[in-house]
Amino acid sequence: METLRIAAWSGPRNISTAMMRSWENRPDTVVCDEPFYAHYLQTHGFNHPGRDDVLAHHETNPENVIEMLVGPYEQTLQYQKHMTHHLLPSIDRHWISSCTNIFLIRHPREMLTSLVHQIPNPTVEDTGLPQQLALFNSLSSTDEMPLVIDSKDILQNPQTMLMHLCATLGIPFYKEMLLWPAGKRETDGIWARHWYASVEASTGFAPWKLIRASTLWHHGLLLLLLLGRDYIMGLQPVQQEGSQHQHLLITV
Repeated sequence: METLRIAAWSGPRNISTAMMRSWENRPDTVVCDEPFYAHYLQTHGFNHPGRDDVLAHHETNPENVIEMLVGPYEQTLQYQKHMTHHLLPSIDRHWISSCTNIFLIRHPREMLTSLVHQIPNPTVEDTGLPQQLALFNSLSSTDEMPLVIDSKDILQNPQTMLMHLCATLGIPFYKEMLLWPAGKRETDGIWARHWYASVEASTGFAPWKLIRASTLWHHGLLLLLLLGRDYIMGLQPVQQEGSQHQHLLITV
């Protein structure tokens, strides 16, 4: 059976785990949670929450990770949840062309306000913004433009956006994507205990709400926000009229 492989590229503190819950609740989909995270931690030595557990329980060899990602599956769909900054330059990227690539974005102001609770003094590399833009530009140079989705659009109208996404992918939409049981999942990375509390308590997409940026100034993150503005500007050309590529509407 041929499996449609969906690689969803995101930065931290987006709705990436909620999206993984949504896809996993389909009857035809298997999910994979941040498969390159252990290699990323091992390579950089970052002291992220639960680092030792991640290295002990997850694959650290990227070649083995890639073999798993492209291997055979019984399910019709495979949904890969990726943090773009985990895809280090040393990792082979030829396998990415076998996937349908989706870029999940969030306004940097909202992302940073959330990220500082887990990483109090994040660097621009911690945000994944430059890596996400670089990968987008690389894939955009091919014949097929990646899909780009603003998480705000999903939260404001999940059914319409997910129906649109499924139609674009040429697959059926299931209402099960809108609601899921609360709790943990065996498919969650072992780091879930440190990062997934709100998702574990959820049964669907939380309504979008405006997040004030005042806390950013207290964390000295004005520079990161300005860099995030450059990131948004880099993705905006996807919206230009007359493009020969198909894509989902971005609003930022």
